[in-house]
Amino acid sequence: MMAVIIDGRKISEEIKNKIRNEVELFKKDGIEPCLATILVGKDPASKIYLNIKHKNCEEVGIRSRNYQLPEDTKEDRLIKFIKDLNEDKSIHGILLQLPLPKRIDEHKAISAISPEKDADGLHPVNMGKLLRGESCIIPCTPFGIQQLLMKSGYSPSGKHVVICGRSNLVGKPLAALLMQKKEGANATVTICHTGTNNMNYFTKQADILVVAMGSPKAITADMVKEGAVVIDVGINKVPDATTKSGYRLVGDTDFETIKEKVRAITPVPGGVGPITVAMLLYNTLLVTSMQTKHELSHDIRNLFEYE
Repeated sequence: MMAVIIDGRKISEEIKNKIRNEVELFKKDGIEPCLATILVGKDPASKIYLNIKHKNCEEVGIRSRNYQLPEDTKEDRLIKFIKDLNEDKSIHGILLQLPLPKRIDEHKAISAISPEKDADGLHPVNMGKLLRGESCIIPCTPFGIQQLLMKSGYSPSGKHVVICGRSNLVGKPLAALLMQKKEGANATVTICHTGTNNMNYFTKQADILVVAMGSPKAITADMVKEGAVVIDVGINKVPDATTKSGYRLVGDTDFETIKEKVRAITPVPGGVGPITVAMLLYNTLLVTSMQTKHELSHDIRNLFEYE
């Protein structure tokens, strides 16, 4: 068996094309969707991720502002800065780039963002609504994973989804999303983490295995069921003397051996990353719609209706 490689770039481009058209409809009514990002410090990886996000905003016609605050910014200064952006009516979406410096309380900072401007879907109000199955802004990576599955023909409905990782960014909200009694969900969900004994026992049961552990090649072929669908969220740098940079990017799974055994798998890079950014663009449109009362078109709403 040779796995289908789920092409996150291709699926994200299809979504972005729809978003580009929708942005034009907003602009015809005099509304220019705008996303503001905030980075505290000079973390190189965070800068790269933000550059990608701003480049994608430009590609679809969304205006973006990139605010970079000094490494020594105090927590109360950051929170005041966020609240000032909340009051700025020209800004519709706010994204606080994580991780933050350790002295800043991440929960307090995220909670300072207005729930209606929370383009990342991480505010406690949006996370709570997600758990309850209410309409909300869905965190970008879980939302993107759902899109990869559905648009590739691997519906989680009735399947056993095993998620390796319990972060607030991926594991917890993805479990909440996929357990709902809705189209694109309706799965039986198990979460594994660092406290799980005999993780192999659970991963081998997965019809759909989502790996978000932050550890290169943590999941090997012997831990995966024949014919499973594998979504690799990880992105890790490993040394590689054959490359110009001296390193290469790998996921949290041993891609080369697993692809011989499973039904489908996402590559790293080119899998979850691009679709996550596409969902950030969609969320920016959604929050713009909420604030301006400009309804999203039938075309863009159909994007997330599944046969």
